Amino acid sequence: MPSISRLAHLSIYALLILIGALLAAGIAVRQAERHALVDDAARAGGQLMLYGNTLHTLIERYRALPAVLALDPQLRSALSGPVSLSTQDALNFKLEKINSAAQSSTLELLDRSGLAVGASNWRLPSSYVGHNYGFRPYFLQTKAEGVGRFYAVGVTSGIPGYFLSNAVTNDAGDFLGAIVVKLEFPDLEREWGQGDDLLLLSDAKGIVFIANQPGWRYRELLPISAADRAELAATRQYDKQPLSPLKSQTIREFSKTSHLSRIEGPQGAADYLWESLPLAAEGWTLHLLRKPQALAEDTRNAALAGAGTWLTLVFLGLFLYQRWRLARVHRRSREELEQLVQERTRDLRTAQDGLVQSAKLAALGQMSAALAHEINQPLTTQRMQLASLRLLLDHGRIDDAYRALGPLDQQLTRMAALTGHLKTFARKSPSGLRERLDLAAVVDQALLLLDPRLRHEKVSCVLHLIRPAFVRGDAIRLEQVLINLLRNALDAMRDAPLKRLEVSLEPEPNSPPLWRLSVGDTGGGIAQEHMTNIFDPFFTTKPVGDGLGLGLAVSYAIVHESGGTLTAENYSDGARFSLVLPAEPEV
Repeated sequence: MPSISRLAHLSIYALLILIGALLAAGIAVRQAERHALVDDAARAGGQLMLYGNTLHTLIERYRALPAVLALDPQLRSALSGPVSLSTQDALNFKLEKINSAAQSSTLELLDRSGLAVGASNWRLPSSYVGHNYGFRPYFLQTKAEGVGRFYAVGVTSGIPGYFLSNAVTNDAGDFLGAIVVKLEFPDLEREWGQGDDLLLLSDAKGIVFIANQPGWRYRELLPISAADRAELAATRQYDKQPLSPLKSQTIREFSKTSHLSRIEGPQGAADYLWESLPLAAEGWTLHLLRKPQALAEDTRNAALAGAGTWLTLVFLGLFLYQRWRLARVHRRSREELEQLVQERTRDLRTAQDGLVQSAKLAALGQMSAALAHEINQPLTTQRMQLASLRLLLDHGRIDDAYRALGPLDQQLTRMAALTGHLKTFARKSPSGLRERLDLAAVVDQALLLLDPRLRHEKVSCVLHLIRPAFVRGDAIRLEQVLINLLRNALDAMRDAPLKRLEVSLEPEPNSPPLWRLSVGDTGGGIAQEHMTNIFDPFFTTKPVGDGLGLGLAVSYAIVHESGGTLTAENYSDGARFSLVLPAEPEV
């Protein structure tokens, strides 16, 4: 019976140890999965920023195009009165040529009622010419505010796109009509479709209008109110496209824009890491959905580490407990021996039995020590591995340490490096920003960006800058203007024997407080017959492929928006461009 009871106790202890190891392994696996999800969400957020920057850059390429074309004298003149057939033909040819050069989808010119009097797609059966788009929100916005933007399915072509529009006015500021550029994104969807991630772009109402996988477009991410549905029907934003809800349930939330959700998608229910990025400039939201990657090797290692840690603690506890029991037995044996010597009355049999019992316990102690040695050896190996890793880190051998962590750590190191990289990007500058700034600092930033080219082409730079020179405007846009002027000057001096760039910033004499910023070169000057056209859109004297001829036109529009003037003149053996802006009083 005692042996059976002892075996039962040992079985219970072994079962408890096994259960503890399983629990420790389960906890370690859950922690590893949680950390893997958090890391995967962080990587997905970084990738989403790259996708958002790509979309923002694509739209920004064309944002200034309607504003520039709205200044075209021919378009303004055509809208000043009834449009004849000959005028309409001329408008169609011109818009077709500009659309081809700008590589936009379509261009259309609407009169004050919203009727398309000219379009770049006039040759197609789906031509916009003769159709009235006065009900479209972008036309109503343009009529009320001067600019408009709207993503919708084309009611004539049936092709979805982003409409950017700008008001065309006469000299008195009266509304004559609108110039509209339409952007379509098939190349962007194909590029996004090459990856494994699911990318969705939704509007302010939560309707997905761009998706890189079939079946996800025209899904409702949010409940649509009756008023919003009536507005969709009135504006025909998505025309006859059926809208269906996208059911989802949040499983775990990492932040307001990051969570793990179960989604009823076209292929059935699945769990996705869901990252969202608001695009405030357009009122859209970009979503990245990624299926969590099960890392079998990592979870297995985590389970083994958890179970190994638990067993290590258990056997260490058993070893210490056995050592304590052995010490206690030795102490008790000594006490018994002393008692036997002192009493001298206990018979030899009892003493012999005590000695036998002590020998048994000593043998048990020796077996326990051997067992502890068998356990301690793998523990020592693990400690040595940890010590080696610490030594690598202590000696700065980061690469060796990362190699010791395995392929996953190398991959995590590479993803940590692309993110650090992109962040150094974009600085967004909303249209119409007017802040107090030092124009001399803008010059410094522009020259800093072009410094490698200045040194490579061995251009001598002569600066005469009065500091500070406070004006009111947008530093990023003014820097864009200055870089355009500097690059044009460097292009003009490419084959010049003497390459000297002169930049001066000084107050304008005999006038209200103004600052004049001039950029001069030794590139031979501007031909007199070109002097009246250099600020026209798409006018360029450079070879085909070197530019669209929009640099000076955009610069002229930016300076005009800032309340200044931009002029050009020939002087000495080169050209000089002068930017004049109202001075901002010092405080």
